[in-house]
Amino acid sequence: MTEAAPASPAASDHPYPGWRIGPLLPARLRPLDRPRLWVELLCTGLLYWAYTLTRNAVPAHRTEALHRAQAILRAEQTLHVNIELTVNHAADRIGWLIVGMNYYYATLHFIVTIGVLVWLYVRHPGRYRSVRTALYTATLLALAGFAFCATAPPRFLARHGFIDTVVVHHTWGSWASGDVASLSNQYAAMPSVHIIWSAWSGLTLAFLARRTWVRVLGVCYPLATFTVILATANHFVTDAAAGAATLALGFLIQRLFTGRATYPALRRNSLTASRP
Repeated sequence: MTEAAPASPAASDHPYPGWRIGPLLPARLRPLDRPRLWVELLCTGLLYWAYTLTRNAVPAHRTEALHRAQAILRAEQTLHVNIELTVNHAADRIGWLIVGMNYYYATLHFIVTIGVLVWLYVRHPGRYRSVRTALYTATLLALAGFAFCATAPPRFLARHGFIDTVVVHHTWGSWASGDVASLSNQYAAMPSVHIIWSAWSGLTLAFLARRTWVRVLGVCYPLATFTVILATANHFVTDAAAGAATLALGFLIQRLFTGRATYPALRRNSLTASRP
């Protein structure tokens, strides 16, 4: 049996007849074609400018950020989900592994996200606006969280046994430790942008990539990132959960404003057609 041609983005946005969300924006403000490149570069620049504002303002809230981190640790201990210290110490015992994780934390966060954005812009122009809008919305929500709820990472709680793996192993492995600390917001742990961006990248690849191995990598990438942020003591489990919730809210806001699903729906007839 031959496989049916995939539906266009507009046709696949509402898989359940009669059930629709939005749109809150008029049609002229929610075009389907991809925006011009200079517009995207401008949006990226504005996001970085917003991050710079939070980076400069948050250090004034250092005491509150440390108190929030300690409160998160106590809450996780009460709920018995405080696995960060165990993962941190286990990874730190293997030198090559933790150094690799340090570099993973510092580099893939940007490289993969930018790479997926470029791939999306070139290969999936009809999906670009919706998928990109969800990412940008979640990122802006995270920046608001940094500004109004500054939270220190676990590595700042050395008296509780956490190891700052970048300092201990003398590696350039994090924009939040060592010589490059002045360039980074060190109290931007809640929510975890690493989880927001890696989960967005993973979902985008899992839904839109054609090759199975790429889709599998998409699923594995946020799981690996979750392990890395705990091993390097840069985030609590709570930070990761907040990052996932923030991304989900970004998807929801995108849907409310445009009325379009971020990713193509998995239709029942496609499942039926795939059966032998």
